[in-house]
Amino acid sequence: MNAQIRHLATVVVVMFVALMVGATSVQFFQADELNADDRNVRTIYREYGRDRGPIVVAGEAVASSSPVDDVYRYQRSYAYGPLYAHVTGYFSTAFNSMTGMEDAANDVLNGTSSSLLLQRIQTLFTGDQPEGGAVELTLDPAAQQAAVEALGNQRGAVVALDPRTGAILALASTPSFDPNDLATHSRADAQAAWDAYQADETEPLTNRAIAGDQYAPGSSFKIITAAAMLESGQYTPDSMVPAPTALQLPQSNQVVNNPGNLPCGDGSGQVTLTQALRQSCNTPFSQVAMDLGYGALNEQAQAFGFGQDLEIPLKVTPSRFPETASDAELAMAAIGQASVRVTPIQMAMVVSAIANDGVQMRPHLVARELTADLEVASTTDPEEMGEPISAQTADQLTQMMVEVVESGTGTRAQIPGVQVAGKTGTAEIGSGIAPHAWFAGFAGAEEPEVAVAVVVENGGRAGEEASGGATAAPIARAVMQAVLGS
Repeated sequence: MNAQIRHLATVVVVMFVALMVGATSVQFFQADELNADDRNVRTIYREYGRDRGPIVVAGEAVASSSPVDDVYRYQRSYAYGPLYAHVTGYFSTAFNSMTGMEDAANDVLNGTSSSLLLQRIQTLFTGDQPEGGAVELTLDPAAQQAAVEALGNQRGAVVALDPRTGAILALASTPSFDPNDLATHSRADAQAAWDAYQADETEPLTNRAIAGDQYAPGSSFKIITAAAMLESGQYTPDSMVPAPTALQLPQSNQVVNNPGNLPCGDGSGQVTLTQALRQSCNTPFSQVAMDLGYGALNEQAQAFGFGQDLEIPLKVTPSRFPETASDAELAMAAIGQASVRVTPIQMAMVVSAIANDGVQMRPHLVARELTADLEVASTTDPEEMGEPISAQTADQLTQMMVEVVESGTGTRAQIPGVQVAGKTGTAEIGSGIAPHAWFAGFAGAEEPEVAVAVVVENGGRAGEEASGGATAAPIARAVMQAVLGS
């Protein structure tokens, strides 16, 4: 009998030990994994039931939370819907997900950021309900509105930067979506909206300004090719460069022609580098690129930020200048064709560096982080990314780009009383497919205040008749005018 009791006692002790080990494993070792599990309803209610802080633009909340009578307690709403959608993203209880700044600044908005440590300590003593902090963005409402209105229902994007600080003044992608549709607490309504957006062939959920499939930059890339030429020390703006009306590429059946199959300059077969950029001739840049070689162009593209990871804090897809397999491919890459692919923010960064005497500032969307009482918790200081070109090259490129706008392909970017520097681009995609229209430039060439890059996908309303000068330049002008208040 005693043996049986001992056996039973042993079994009970083993069971208790197993229970303690299991409980310890669950509560300690598996705690993080279980808290992060999408099926953990308590975690969902805790995260999505917080009094979340606002996202602020120019002193006004563009995303905020208000009390509601349901299990989540607070409803997230977006005051301007599609206007800032690709920046704010959405905060969805239905899908247990968040995107855009809602995700990138989540620790501030939900109150758990280290910058809000003092606020969290105070709530421990006062017993108040924890509140989220606020995130104040760098966006200029006038510039954002101008970008969205100028793009209209065309597929495309606009990025505007302050070249002196890297502050992002506008970040627009069209078509857009309404984040309120996805933030609703009704699972059925949210799913219906999601399905509709997914089925829309214009891909409204894609942020074309910083991600997506990216674009061939066309002739706007000639800025980078020209920078490589000037940085090599072999060329100046007044250097004579070869400019045939047509250029047969080596070991290839492909012939490079100038826009409209027109002669470059006076047709003599030679022009200054400035004239080649002003007229956006193809043959000079293709020929000189082959002379310089892939290494020089790739080094210059990388110096401007190609291939680099970047967060603003939204994640930016790196632009690409892939290794070319032949001189013929390099000749096409030098004019923004072949396999070169860029984001609009990358091209805005390129012209910002030129505007800022060759110094490239790190783009950023967050101006300040604030406590729930709107006291400043942290401020974003301007940060240099690098110096992709010398101050001399920046000045030379500026003067060349001013001529593009004053008397070249970019005249429709002109602003009365303001000196504008820029470069157009018309990126050919394929036979029977309308080209992408580009403009990249800056306003206030002496004291630049805003740098802009615009892309209109597949020509927008103009279709196959689109060009950078006619289609994209007026959009850039509208955004620059909004920033300058002119």
